[in-house]
Amino acid sequence: MVVAEDPHSLSHRLRALREQRWPDVTITQSDLARAFSAEKPASVPLLSSWESRSKPKTPPLHRLAAYATFFATRRSVASRPYRLLPVDELTPDELRQRDELLRELTDLRAAVEREDGTTPAHDRANRDFWYFDDRYDITIVVAQLPADMRAKMPYSDPTQPDYVELYTYADLDALIELHGHIRALNPRSQVNFRIASDLAPDDYTTHLVLLGGVDWNLVTRELLDRVDLPITQVARHDMAEAGGFVVHAPGGDERLYAPRLGNHGGHEVLLEDIGHFYRGTNPFNHKRTVTICNGQYGRGTLGVVRALTDGRFRDRNAEYLNQRFPGLTSYSILTRVMVVNGQVVTPDWNLPENRLFEWPEGQS
Repeated sequence: MVVAEDPHSLSHRLRALREQRWPDVTITQSDLARAFSAEKPASVPLLSSWESRSKPKTPPLHRLAAYATFFATRRSVASRPYRLLPVDELTPDELRQRDELLRELTDLRAAVEREDGTTPAHDRANRDFWYFDDRYDITIVVAQLPADMRAKMPYSDPTQPDYVELYTYADLDALIELHGHIRALNPRSQVNFRIASDLAPDDYTTHLVLLGGVDWNLVTRELLDRVDLPITQVARHDMAEAGGFVVHAPGGDERLYAPRLGNHGGHEVLLEDIGHFYRGTNPFNHKRTVTICNGQYGRGTLGVVRALTDGRFRDRNAEYLNQRFPGLTSYSILTRVMVVNGQVVTPDWNLPENRLFEWPEGQS
C-alpha cells in the first residue's frame, strides 16, 4: 500500500522548492548538492534522503539555512554551475525572502520533531550549537574600546558628522561573525547586540552571549564571578602585558596558560592566543543560557567564536561538546588559537593539542 505524502511535510516542501520555485529552471539534486558544498560537502544521496517520500531524514538547521539562502534569490541560478551566495551579498528584499523561508522550514522541522515525540540522538548531535529552540530573545554583549583607543580612531567621535558607532566596539570581527550566524539560525528570535555598559535590566534575563574578557567587558567579569569555575583570567592592565588564564587545581596548585608572542621586523606579533569557551545557565534567569567567547587578545575571541560558526569545523566541534559533556548544562574549554601570518586559524577541538583544559574534568 502506498502511503500518501503530507503536502505540508518538510520533505515535500524541500522537493517543491527545488522543482517548483522557478518552474522555468531545472534544478537537480546534483545541482543543489554542488551549490551546498560551498559550505560543507553535500551529495545527491544526502539531498535524496531529505526529499524522500517514504522515509525522509531531517536536515540539520544549517542545511535549512542553505536552502533558504539559495531559494531567496534567483541570482542563485543565474548561470551554471548554480551557486550559494554569501548571506552578506543578499539585497534587503532577498534577506526578507530568506527570513520567511527559513522561518517556514524551521517550523516544519519542529513539527517533525513533535510528531516523532523525541529528537533522535544523531540529530541532537547535528543540531547547530547556536540554535535556541525556545525562540527567546538573544543578547550579544561586547565591550566598548577604552577612551584613549577611541581617540586614536577616525569616525569614533559622536560629535563628528562621519561618526560610526560600531568603530567604538571591541571584538568587532567576532561580533559580525557571530551576529549574522545566530540571526540566520533563529529567525523567530529577537537578536540584539549591546555594549556591556548599556545593558538594560531585561537584557540580563535573555540568552546572553558575551564576547571579550574581564579587562574591558564588565559583564564577562560579573558572570565569571558568579560561576564556580577553576579558571581565572589575568587581565591585561596595559598593552605591554600578555596576561593569560590561570587554572586552579584542587590541591592549591596553579598553572598559567599564556599567549605566545614573537618578534617580526622589530615588532611584537601574536603567534598563539589562549581562548576560553564557556556555556552554562544564566544566573539571572535559569531558563536561559549564558555563553562566553573570550581570548586574551581579540583574535583569541574570534577563534573561539569561529570554532562554532566556521562551516568546516562547527559541526565536528559541536559534536565533540555533545560527546564530551553529555547532559551537562555547564562546561568549559580553554583552547589554543593559532595565528598564522596575522590570520586566525579555527581550532579543531577533536585534536587534543588544541584543548588545554576542560571543565568539569573526568567526563566521558
